[in-house]
Amino acid sequence: MTNAAPTNLREIYLAELQELRSAENLMTQALPRLASRATNSALAGMLNGDIEETRSHCERLDTILARHGGESEEHRDQSMGTLLAEAQKWAAMIDDAKSRDAALIASAQRLQHYEIAIYGSLVTWARQLGYQDDLPVLLEILEEEKDADRKLTELATNEVNPAAA
Repeated sequence: MTNAAPTNLREIYLAELQELRSAENLMTQALPRLASRATNSALAGMLNGDIEETRSHCERLDTILARHGGESEEHRDQSMGTLLAEAQKWAAMIDDAKSRDAALIASAQRLQHYEIAIYGSLVTWARQLGYQDDLPVLLEILEEEKDADRKLTELATNEVNPAAA
């Protein structure tokens, strides 16, 4: 697929896979910096643990892209780049450690929600396009993203936000 605008659902599907691959790659680069700013050990552990999971997402997306003849490096996800820049800005500007941890969780959840939205759309499109081989992988990653979001919510609710308040 070239950088021309997609003209049908198959092309949109491939372009979105490429964008998501780019987003996951950007996350692997940014997560260590975000984790280094966390003072809550559970939060730092979650962010650091997400790095390996995110690398795994990249590998699995590469497999799907190869199946469809798509190049993994063709698109750059600008939305994820913006979300990550915003997360890093917050992490750098908040001096109070407990408040910074709360902001880091909010930023991490924005990233998770963005990914959940994309994976959800890809699951729907894979079904509609008859890409049965893609579905188990996309569904598995979608559940991993939802699980990460649930864990962040639990940590925020039970520990980080009360400490910041």
